[in-house]
Amino acid sequence: QVQLAESGGGLVQAGGSLRLSCAASGGTFSNYAMGWFRQAPGKERDVVATITWSGGSKYYADSVKGRFTISRDNAKNTVSLQMNSLRPEDTAVYYCAGKNSGSYNYNYWGQGTQVTVSS
Repeated sequence: QVQLAESGGGLVQAGGSLRLSCAASGGTFSNYAMGWFRQAPGKERDVVATITWSGGSKYYADSVKGRFTISRDNAKNTVSLQMNSLRPEDTAVYYCAGKNSGSYNYNYWGQGTQVTVSS
């Protein structure tokens, strides 16, 4: 069973940057595709970015393309999300998630970390 723990959230002004990190334990991290999702108040949880087990393929939601970068370090069992040029609409709880490569659904979820962007 994989456990995921996010860190790095906080309050930042519009135009600023934050880096989220997710530490994985309890499984073979390199077996899992990873993703970052977010959920704003009153809205559904949406995908932000995903990365394959090798890091060779990445996906970004249109709303964050060119501003956010997902990366992973399989030696350290971590996945990160660098967020630049933050906007108030990026305010949400951000979740780290993992799934077995080849699976459709994400099986493992962290507790989430709050990101608040002030205007």
